[in-house]
Amino acid sequence: MHITLLIDSIVRQTTVLVAQLATSGGVRAPLSKIADQVFLDLTGELEAQGVSRKVSADMFGMALRAYRKKIQRLSESSTHRGRSLWESVLEYLEQKQLCTRQELLLRFRNDGEGQIRAVLHDLVESGLVLSSGNQSSAIYRCSTPEEQRALQRAGAGLGELLWVLLYRGGPSSLEELTQSSGRSAADLSPALDRLLHEGRVQQLADHRYQANSFAVPLGAQSGWEAAMFDHYQAVVSTLCQRLQTLPEPSSLEDTVGGSTYTFKVWAEHPHYREVLDCLKNARQALTNLRAKVEAYNLQQGSPTETLAVTVYTGQGVVEQSSDE
Repeated sequence: MHITLLIDSIVRQTTVLVAQLATSGGVRAPLSKIADQVFLDLTGELEAQGVSRKVSADMFGMALRAYRKKIQRLSESSTHRGRSLWESVLEYLEQKQLCTRQELLLRFRNDGEGQIRAVLHDLVESGLVLSSGNQSSAIYRCSTPEEQRALQRAGAGLGELLWVLLYRGGPSSLEELTQSSGRSAADLSPALDRLLHEGRVQQLADHRYQANSFAVPLGAQSGWEAAMFDHYQAVVSTLCQRLQTLPEPSSLEDTVGGSTYTFKVWAEHPHYREVLDCLKNARQALTNLRAKVEAYNLQQGSPTETLAVTVYTGQGVVEQSSDE
């Protein structure tokens, strides 16, 4: 498959997943920052891989100067250097208590009216800010803690998300966690305190945090977001590792890679139950193996250098008619 077609197909499937997440459980998660965040993440990853900004700009079909200006504009507010425009507007509203749209446009005039409107829309959609009146004479204020109860319930899985970020990403400081999670230190601190109290996370002498294990029980009402992220990250990590070994041929002895199998069965099929139970049996086998490995490591201890082997399993069922 041509590499461009492969990228287009992966992006399309990823947008399907994002759309499902944004509307799951009847919620309507704000998506106004998604495109900008994807651009910043892509540019950052290209730079981390040693691609120069001149080459990256060409890959995006942009002139180098326009490319640099876009990165600068999305990374920080033009009015308050070093801070995002989103944070600056929210802090200003907290200080003012009540503020008209015209006041905000004047206060952040260096950022452009379009940017301010987008940020205000996102803050209102997220529930952090409330507005009244029509567009030209709208008045804004920050929502009260009581009004944010729904937001607090929506963030019930934040602790589990931090847990998996620490387990997969290794020891991290609070500042590093704010960058990887996209949440403020004020949001993360209570969740970290709870993880420390429960013993799922430990604090090192250098004030960084670490997690030596991660597991979300099947059927848990809280933490499914972290489990989904962990699964998705495992898939992406494996695919990236496999790309680094191309064009070496794959074999059954490979330690890195994946295989996808589809079985067409029906209720009267002799292997119907066997196929449907694939995921359950794989989970049980891997759970038992993990328990044995962890018991040995706990008893014998681990050397300084270890090999982290991640195995992911997934299964989906789609009903099809004969003409499909």
